[in-house]
Amino acid sequence: MPKRNAFYAQSGGVTAVINATAGALIEAARAHPDRIGKVYAGRNGIIGALTEDLIDTSLESTNDIARLRHTPAGAFGSCRYKLKSLETHRAQYERLIEVFRAHDIGYFFYNGGGDSADTCLKVSQLSAAMGYPIVAVHVPKTVDNDLPLTDCCPGFGSVAKYVAVSMREAGFDVASMAKTSTKVFVLEVMGRHAGWITAACGLASEQAGEAPHLLLFPEIVFDQESFLARVKECVERHGYCAIAVSEGLRGADGKFLAEAGTMDAFGHAQLGGVGPRIAQLVSEKHGYKYHWAVADYLQRAARHIASKTDVEQAVAVGRAAVELALAGKNAVMASIVRLADSPYRWEVGVAELKDVANVEKKMPREFITADGFGITEACRAYLAPLIAGEDYPPYRNGLPDYVRLKNVAVVKKLAAYTI
Repeated sequence: MPKRNAFYAQSGGVTAVINATAGALIEAARAHPDRIGKVYAGRNGIIGALTEDLIDTSLESTNDIARLRHTPAGAFGSCRYKLKSLETHRAQYERLIEVFRAHDIGYFFYNGGGDSADTCLKVSQLSAAMGYPIVAVHVPKTVDNDLPLTDCCPGFGSVAKYVAVSMREAGFDVASMAKTSTKVFVLEVMGRHAGWITAACGLASEQAGEAPHLLLFPEIVFDQESFLARVKECVERHGYCAIAVSEGLRGADGKFLAEAGTMDAFGHAQLGGVGPRIAQLVSEKHGYKYHWAVADYLQRAARHIASKTDVEQAVAVGRAAVELALAGKNAVMASIVRLADSPYRWEVGVAELKDVANVEKKMPREFITADGFGITEACRAYLAPLIAGEDYPPYRNGLPDYVRLKNVAVVKKLAAYTI
């Protein structure tokens, strides 16, 4: 393939390490000036491609690109926007081709989760369907850890570390006040269908009686009576009860306990509020004083306490994506392959996008205890290496020193387009 420009974009919910992937990818592309010209970033994800709102990353200094490793969130802006099928929305794809052709883009890198994998697969099909040569590579990212064919997803390890640390610290706090004050603490974490983040909270407990005492997974149907009985037993035995609950907790009717009745841009039910609902339920039944917290954006933005393993894997998939593209690998995803648990060893592999798109990897039942309220030793063995190590950002005046890129727009060559 002759020298072509590349397009890179971030999609879906951002993470503490997605910018580390972006920086590594841009650095890897710059290392091949004979094969890759400029790397254009889509402002706000795929929307930047459709609206021809491209950012010229070649105008960013080597130092600022390197500083992306330590900066959370999405440096170029992300989006929740899923391309429809080629058959029903051909005009969208024709627009993409127009933009790619106008800016001589031959490489397409999409950094995101399951819906992003689907978008990347559709873009990869453009060559055959519309006669335009382009190599599309998906770069994995999701705090939910629910992509298949990869041992873990960059972004998850840092969220896992954050919620485990937060649960341990909150557990110490509640335990110290339980005699005369709060007896129940509930932490709501992300996870629509997969309970990986909830499971990570369980790492905080290494000895009997330590927080968290109960984990509520989306994979396990919520049994109110069983739950309330366990809470009472826990308070009577330990003096307090700390609970981690997934936003995607479902009842016996299959509905989310916290479904808001609205949908996001991907067509998913919007969730929120299961933490206070669980806390209120305990209060109504047992009369215990409670506190609840929602980790929300804090869990995915916490670059200050990122997992070293996670950062290293985020960097590795960014570099690997470029190598896969230069090798002509189309419709693939750079993946993480686990070689051993202890000592933890891993390498970068490759997965076919047709086997990744629109497939969710949930918690295996053998990772959840028989009673449905905890994690097994097998789960601990899987999770522990993913939160290992620290990769602190530089600090200035007592705060993390993060970079803000210039994000200079490329001059548009086409007529305006409205999505």
